[in-house]
Amino acid sequence: MTLDASQFKNALKLWASGVTVVTTADRDGQLKGMTATAFSSVSMEPPQILVCLNQRTDTGNGLLESRFFGVNILTREQEAVSNQFAGNTTQAERFAAVPWVAGQTGVPLLSESLASLECRVVQQIQAGSHWIVVGEVERAICRQGDPLLYYSGGYRGLDK
Repeated sequence: MTLDASQFKNALKLWASGVTVVTTADRDGQLKGMTATAFSSVSMEPPQILVCLNQRTDTGNGLLESRFFGVNILTREQEAVSNQFAGNTTQAERFAAVPWVAGQTGVPLLSESLASLECRVVQQIQAGSHWIVVGEVERAICRQGDPLLYYSGGYRGLDK
């Protein structure tokens, strides 16, 4: 039995996840970024995370070219940032509207995110239409706030 694409999407909508913006700068210094909910911790020793990125994205291509990237965990107040980095805007427009700083490796880190992880690519695995990218976390910046969550096709926050 083959799973229908709409059934697959409907099932995955029931998984609540945090929202991140994955960022990088390619070899030419061009900033790249995209919204991603496929993010997870992998290992404590060494500290590693993974992100899943569509192979067709310019952010994914820039990340694999530069071998460094940032994962910015968004706050509940950053729904517009998530939409901006997920939408049909240019990379320049995405970064022009949000405060960011260059990390130690040169990747852009969003200044108002809940946390920013600066990572070095240690492995990439092709899986269907996506790359699974494993990164070793070289630096972490933590800030205050509540996370932005995504569930059943919409944004949510924590109910205490």
